Amino acid sequence: MTKFEALGLNKPLLDAVADMGFESPSEVQEKAIPILLESETDLVALAQTGTGKTAAFGFPLIQKLDSNSRTTQGLILSPTRELCLQITNEMQAYSKYVKGLSTVAIYGGASITEQARQIKRGAQIVVATPGRMKDMIGRGLVDISKIDYCILDEADEMLNMGFYEDIKDILSNTPADKSTWLFSATMPKEVSIIAKKFMHSPVEITVGTKNAGTSTVQHEYYVVGGRDRYAALKRLSDANPDIFSVVFCRTKRDTQRVAEKLIEDGYNAGALHGDLSQNQRDLVMNAFRKKQIQMLVATDVAARGIDVDDITHVINYQLPDEIETYTHRSGRTGRAGKNGISMVIVTRSEMRKIHAIEKKIKQEFVNKIIPTGIEICEIQLYHLANKIKDTKINKDVENYLPAINDVLDGIDRDELIKKIVSVEFTRFSNYYNKTKDLNATVSEKSAARKSTSGGSVRYFINVGEKDGYDWMSLKDFLRDTLNLGKEDVYKVDTKDTFSFFNTEAEHKDQILSFFTDFKLNGRFINVEVSNSPEGSGGGRGRKDKGKKRGRGGKNDKNSYKGKASRSGKRRSKKSRSDFF
Repeated sequence: MTKFEALGLNKPLLDAVADMGFESPSEVQEKAIPILLESETDLVALAQTGTGKTAAFGFPLIQKLDSNSRTTQGLILSPTRELCLQITNEMQAYSKYVKGLSTVAIYGGASITEQARQIKRGAQIVVATPGRMKDMIGRGLVDISKIDYCILDEADEMLNMGFYEDIKDILSNTPADKSTWLFSATMPKEVSIIAKKFMHSPVEITVGTKNAGTSTVQHEYYVVGGRDRYAALKRLSDANPDIFSVVFCRTKRDTQRVAEKLIEDGYNAGALHGDLSQNQRDLVMNAFRKKQIQMLVATDVAARGIDVDDITHVINYQLPDEIETYTHRSGRTGRAGKNGISMVIVTRSEMRKIHAIEKKIKQEFVNKIIPTGIEICEIQLYHLANKIKDTKINKDVENYLPAINDVLDGIDRDELIKKIVSVEFTRFSNYYNKTKDLNATVSEKSAARKSTSGGSVRYFINVGEKDGYDWMSLKDFLRDTLNLGKEDVYKVDTKDTFSFFNTEAEHKDQILSFFTDFKLNGRFINVEVSNSPEGSGGGRGRKDKGKKRGRGGKNDKNSYKGKASRSGKRRSKKSRSDFF
């Protein structure tokens, strides 16, 4: 018996599960599915986004419906058009082997007549945004008076977006004896009111802790001057060549302004906010999902319902007013069991907000330092080296090799490597030359480390995320392998194929000696001292490993006119109008 069979799912659903490659149910699925299959009950499920909630309510709903009846039996309310469409697609995939079952999406920005026509043809499941659903009820285009199940997905987000009255009106048109399943990441007062008013003795399940952040997300903060936010944003992006991120701003105006500046500076960026038309939003989101946009600058409202599993970073360009909103933001990364990073750019006056969030989400923030220009150059050049190493050779190049060899005649291997690397290093060196330190303050712990007689030493190590390490597991590996104390290894930064870490100078000889001929799973693990400033946040590694390349953008103060874009790619030929 498979793990999904043990939950009580029938064969059509198990066949769909097999097709989708699901191996083991998530925690929320293990807790919710048996309860919902075995009894007719109301349910409140508290779980972060990205934990498999759609399947947790989707599988039981599909199994319990009568596919032979064309009557609408299940209603799923979700906060945004994007999430509405995503849930619909997932429900259709789950029910692919259930003959006659139809799921229809109802949302604004599309033809209401066509949506009404689809429902009239027969839709056992309707997935809807509150605004469009209320409109269709008012026009008599949809009948939910006989539904058996009502699901409120991302309930806290719907209420934060101002849909409280709409939800009340919609639920008043449903039968009193239906089952209501409420799924939410947090449990603010408004969600509790909905639960008490429209639910009967609901069973409550919790994955993690109420209002807590997910354990797969590392929370970091960077303290800068108020005028240096944008320069800090660019450096954080440049220091993470493979970044795929959502950048949160508080207002639509700031969102548009930051996105435009990033695009002007050569970054693959786009804006998502309420002043865009639905067609513009669709273009931006499609480009983001295809990773044509690597930095999506968004307002909190516009980003509701974004469900992309591979987001590596959430960057809080500005902190939100409400702690629950920060929880929603950080939940966009670290999804589906993957690790993610939530970065916060703050000024000294905002530090109290960091402490308040820590208490609420029950997780500590790591105070990190904005990397210097030379550190970014090193990271990007190592990225380039690995990219060259992993590039598949195009056989058509062979036709041009004789002419190319003539051009490069007389240049030996080492000089050729230096010239290739210099193309990128010179660009970044010119860009970051003489730029100032953006860090407004240093934590007491960091200050104490820098004040020690030996100082802090930065190291390069040739393992990274591709080897299965994140910052926590690499830190544990180094401490255990070197038999160091809990606080002896710090400032661990993992990249794709390499990483950096710091120790006090007193451990330097021990570390370099230990890793002289150290093998792990048959592979040599190389550690070298970085040439970065002592104890700083970046680093460099072995000279014979090559270096990485990155991207341009405007200088922190002066315009940079280079043509390279981030993560080693040429600046995108697409203009802003291609996405808006």
